[in-house]
Parts: sequence; C-alpha cells; structure tokens
Amino acid sequence: MSRVAQIKIPATYLRGGTSKGVFFRLEDLPKIAQVPGAARDRLFQRVIGSPDPYAAHIDGMGGATSSTSKCVILSKSARPDHDVDYLYGQISIDKDFVDWSGNCGNLSTGAGAFAIHAGYIDAARLAGEGVCTVRIWQANINKTIIAHVPVSHGQVQETGDFELDGVTFPAAEIVLEFMDPSDDSEGGSLFPTGNLVDLLDVPGVGSFPATMITAGIPTVFVNAADIGYTGTELREAINTDPAALARFEKIRVAGALRMGLIKTPEEAATRQHTPKIAFVAPPVDYVASSGKTIAASEVDLLVRALSMGKLHHAMMGTAAVAIGTAAAIPGTLVNLAAGGRARNVVTFGHPSGTLRVGAAASQNGGEWKVEKVTMSRSARVLMEGWVRIPGDSF
Repeated sequence: MSRVAQIKIPATYLRGGTSKGVFFRLEDLPKIAQVPGAARDRLFQRVIGSPDPYAAHIDGMGGATSSTSKCVILSKSARPDHDVDYLYGQISIDKDFVDWSGNCGNLSTGAGAFAIHAGYIDAARLAGEGVCTVRIWQANINKTIIAHVPVSHGQVQETGDFELDGVTFPAAEIVLEFMDPSDDSEGGSLFPTGNLVDLLDVPGVGSFPATMITAGIPTVFVNAADIGYTGTELREAINTDPAALARFEKIRVAGALRMGLIKTPEEAATRQHTPKIAFVAPPVDYVASSGKTIAASEVDLLVRALSMGKLHHAMMGTAAVAIGTAAAIPGTLVNLAAGGRARNVVTFGHPSGTLRVGAAASQNGGEWKVEKVTMSRSARVLMEGWVRIPGDSF
C-alpha cells in the first residue's frame, strides 16, 4: 500500500466566462513541473482527477465536462508591453493526455483577473475605482489578449449586474480584446485552405460545404441542415447519441487533415482540443437550456459547437472569436447564415442563450486579416488556498 504523503500546492479555483479551472502561479508549482513535460502533465491530471474511466472526476477538482477540466499557469511576463504570460492545459476526462494545442477564450477572462489577484500587477495601477488594462501573452498560440478588468480600491471588482448566458448569477463585466487572433502558426493564413468555403469530403459521412478558419482557435464550420440538424439543438440531443458524436468526430478529423493540423487520422486522438467543429443555421425561435425563449429577432444566426467530443453547454470563447471573425467576412458559411452582408458585430444563439461578438476584419491583396475580436465575459474566484495531491503523482 502506498503511504506517500500528500503535498499541497497554492492554487485558485476560478470561473472565467462559462468555464472553470484551477489557476497556478508558475513559481508556486513544484520545480519539476515549472517546465513543460510529463511531470507537469501528470500533476495537472491528478489535480483534475484524470484519466477517469468513470468520467465523473470524483477524485479531483474537475467537473467531468470539457468546460471544467482545465488548468492554467500564469507568470510575470518578460515580453515588452505585456504583464503576464498565460498558459492553458485542457485535460482529457477519460484519456491519458493533456492538450496544449490551443487557448481557452473563457479562461482568458480569468487570466486577466487572476493576474491582479496573484500580485502580478503594480499596486499603483489599481488605486481607486475604475478599469485596469491587463496585457496578456497567450503562450499556447503566441498571441496578445487585452483584458479590461474592473477594480475597486486595489482589488478586482467581481460582483456586478452583467449577465452572461450560461452563467447562473450576474457579475462584473470584463471586456476582452483578442488581438490579431488568426492562428497563423497553424497553416499560415486565416483560411488554411485558401478558400472561404470548401467541399469537405468526410469518409463514411458524406460531402458538404465547410468554412475552415484559424481565428481564436482552428474551427470547422458546417451548415446544420447539411448534417441533419436545425441549429436549435441542446446538449441532450447530441451528447446522448453515440452515433452522432462519432459522425462529428469524423467531420472534425477530416477538417483537421484538410487544414493541415494533422498528417494522419490517428493523430486526432491526441489533439482533441483542436480543431473545433461547429454547425450554423439562420435564426429561428428556440428554447434555451434555461427554459428561456430566444426569439429569432434577437440573434443574427444560430451556432452549436462541440468541445472535446461533446456539444458545449454554451459557447467556447475561442470559438466565439472564430464565429465573430467568420461572420465579418462575406461569403463564409457563418456570414451567409447571418444574412450574408458585411458586418462588424454579430449576435448568435447558442444552447444557453445569446452572445454578442465584435470583429474588425479587412482584406488586403486578396488576403483576409482580422485586427481584433472583442467580447464581454465575467470572472469570479470560487476558492483559494491549496490543492492537495499524492506526492508520488508526478
């Protein structure tokens, strides 16, 4: 019987947007986990409670969903004009890996707030009441995120009346700016195939139009009608259907291959976080998961997206960046579902309600570029202190 004592690591459990994660300061991690590698992965898995064949996360901090199986590391940034470096790990629930291939847009909100909580921001910038601008280097994808965090007398102002669909209680509004969010490391352009729309051939499923984009996070968009859906589906309609989930994974794998993110289908098994797969439809009335009716007149289009193999309960922040960007570019499937006109802001319906996203996109020499994408989220510390794990976990 193992008698290795538990160790405790300073940590903060924090909600950012419609996600939750365990946040760490880099310097608080055990030395062996302060650098990338197997030890860091194993530590984060044990914190969350993965891999868990029961898919319940009873023995960890995870919540057994893609939205709650996350860890974050923040550190003081040495980069000019940046306050902190933010690194995000998506922990698989039942499989033995941690995916570092992309960002979490929702926890980007938490990164801005945690930078202040963790003491990385000079106290002089927090005096009085107002907004503190935190410049974040997103280390997974090497991009800048600017968080405008409300502060009051040296502390993050967490309470307020800003309501975010998918989050039960109101909180203070944090405005995020994702600067130049195209993930140009993953294919060299906003549209890795060079096209706004491609005919995607999916073995065992069929061929249909797809928009493949790398803004925020690599995302494959398809029309809901082309795959047998309306765009009004809630989680239960997809997540309780193993055959449907298998079809979505085939679409995701085909898109990843077409975008050049993987070389063989087998590689997709160790890259579940990216790309995302989403389906779009023109607006119609529907009932959100909260029971609230969303009228067609309230939104420009409907979007449903999958994360880590399951339909997301609301919308991933990074996928919202992709939606806002694609909506701003005439001719994409997202733009066409929203009515087909040029726009710099879009409101879309998701399973929990609606979300408004702004995007500034332009075309130069035939190439589309997005300068920034803006959205509002909120964040709140849920618990702080120490997380404990067995000392031989990593």
